[in-house]
Amino acid sequence: MTIRWGVSPIAWSNDDMPELGGDTTLDAILTDVREIGFDGVELGNKFPRDPKTLAPIMERHALAIVGGWYSTNLLVRDAESEIAAMARHIDLLAAMGSTVFVAAETSNAVHSERASRLDTPPRLAETQWEEFGDRLDRIAAHACERGMRFAYHHHLGTVVETMEDLEHFFAATGEHVGLVLDTGHAIYGGIDPVDIVRSHPDRINHVHCKDVRRARHAAALAGGHSFLDGVVDGMFTAPGDGDYDYEPFFAALAAIRYSGWIVVEAEQDPALANPRTYSQLGLDTLKAHAAAAGLA
Repeated sequence: MTIRWGVSPIAWSNDDMPELGGDTTLDAILTDVREIGFDGVELGNKFPRDPKTLAPIMERHALAIVGGWYSTNLLVRDAESEIAAMARHIDLLAAMGSTVFVAAETSNAVHSERASRLDTPPRLAETQWEEFGDRLDRIAAHACERGMRFAYHHHLGTVVETMEDLEHFFAATGEHVGLVLDTGHAIYGGIDPVDIVRSHPDRINHVHCKDVRRARHAAALAGGHSFLDGVVDGMFTAPGDGDYDYEPFFAALAAIRYSGWIVVEAEQDPALANPRTYSQLGLDTLKAHAAAAGLA
């Protein structure tokens, strides 16, 4: 088993709310990431998208590009159009030696809209899943042809949020359509991460670990707040600082001999939660659980 440890830059600079960490430089982010002890980092809004510019930056910091979120629009355009649209992004990942392609459907997503509500996510009709799954199959095959594991990111405020959604997703797609198993989004979507590892081991192509503060999520739901409101209010935190027990999760990953990236991710306001402090806590916490489980 080979585990590589990555981090999302969202703790330092938020893509959906650029005002969070807006003044933080890429150099400051990457300096923290390397000094904390991560092997790589996912893309974020501070990163140049020209590999000739980005490659020397990453070499200077001795860090890999893990991958990076790509927003699909498969509910409104066909797979061939999507493949054309994602060409620049996948070319960048290929040039940077990335091994995973992370994607999520955003054509009707509400997670980035401050005026939306956590309790009213978009849903797909039963009749839409077959076409959506077929289109996912096609773009996943393209990613595989480019040497990357395709990893779909289930996410609050999108059409793959709940356990029912995830069951539809698995039924509508082939085995090469993998998953980003995100512990925080899973828990708030009513999904048990351990159950998914055990029931769909071959689909786990990428792992995001964020911790949860259930009381703050419940308050956001009760108040009719948005996903972004919940982020600002602290419904997520780094592993080791929240309510989730990672010991069974890492035991489950060890049981399936998971190999790949494990990414620390904590969507918080960096003015309230120091990114370096919390990311260090997250990495230390997860490494300890991995060692105890024999996952290294």
